[in-house]
Amino acid sequence: MDRLRIVGGRRLEGAVTISGAKNAALPQIAAALLSPYPVELTNLPDVTDVENMLGVVRLHGAEVTRSAHSATIDAGAAASRETSYDTVRRMRATVLVLAPLLARFGHARVSLPGGCAIGARPVDMHVAALAALGASIAIENGLIVASTPQGLTGTRIVLSSPSVGATETAMMAATAAKGETEILNAAREPEVADLAACLNAMGARIEGAGTHRILIGGTTSWRPARHDIIPDRIEAGTYAVAAAITGGQLELTNARLEHMASVVQVLEAAGASVWPGDRGLIVSRGGQLKAIDITTEPYPGFPTDLQAQFMALMCRADGASLVRETIFENRFMHVPELMRLGANIKLQGTMALVRGGAPMKGAQVMATDLRASVSLVLAALVCEGETTINRVYHLDRGYEQLDRKLRLCGADIERVRA
Repeated sequence: MDRLRIVGGRRLEGAVTISGAKNAALPQIAAALLSPYPVELTNLPDVTDVENMLGVVRLHGAEVTRSAHSATIDAGAAASRETSYDTVRRMRATVLVLAPLLARFGHARVSLPGGCAIGARPVDMHVAALAALGASIAIENGLIVASTPQGLTGTRIVLSSPSVGATETAMMAATAAKGETEILNAAREPEVADLAACLNAMGARIEGAGTHRILIGGTTSWRPARHDIIPDRIEAGTYAVAAAITGGQLELTNARLEHMASVVQVLEAAGASVWPGDRGLIVSRGGQLKAIDITTEPYPGFPTDLQAQFMALMCRADGASLVRETIFENRFMHVPELMRLGANIKLQGTMALVRGGAPMKGAQVMATDLRASVSLVLAALVCEGETTINRVYHLDRGYEQLDRKLRLCGADIERVRA
């Protein structure tokens, strides 16, 4: 099993190319199952979650032509087969094939999903959205079994919370429903708007994506499509923290300021400087880091996927900060590992009190999930001595060539092959 060896103390400088957004790519790969025509996705990140999702659509009979950062998915000969637990256990996003299979073929059997151990993340809102459109849903032996003998019918869907996955499920299913569908309290994330743009390129009629109210005209006439995936705002935020925590300066090529307003606000409050450049964003820090409080919220609030990274940053800040996690109930698994590096953190329920400025020294640590993994990398960049991070396969799920990108900017980081 691979591990990372990092020697801290180096200031990062240079440019980092931000890859396509993993969380935008996964639902778009699933959406290709809706259409009998080829769908070409470009700016596709080379990460294991993407490879796993491409494997899922292959399982259902789609033909996939892959290059380094693009894939053409031809689902003309696809069929609705059972998506087993062995297929989906590695990531939760595989539940997104449920709606396309149901919408196109009238039936689907998908195992309840796996993924990072950061909370329950139930599928009840996915199920409720499909049931509102007329599907019959049952949970049998760990499988979601869905059918729609009479087809799907457009309706008004009011989500109990702005879930990204449930919004995406409802959007994909509604493209094949008879009549118009209205989704209220929809997630506003850029990845949702990007899925809508992809679906529209495929022939759908979707308005309002990126707002709380989305309108979808059903019974889509599909056509061949090509879509360029948006840059990954979470990857951009991670490298922005890397610049800030090391007191360096990084140009984040392709990063989009309009997707990162809350992140930039927090970075600047903590003492970093962020400004737009010709090719993306530039992040630097020269003075002392300041302790600030953060609360994770649905977009456009501060993203839960950057909570662990900012906690690592606050470990180096002057003063105490309070981190509140409101999205996932078990997303503090990185805390014990940060404490092994010397961090002073006290947990109380969904809050973490971080007292910054404690000396941090390298040690052996273990990655527990995708974002927790990268928080340990960030902390290791400023630890005294050498840190070894084990189980870095989590990192490979969502970060393309993280060690190489950091090394090119001056980090002393090495991947040790098992």
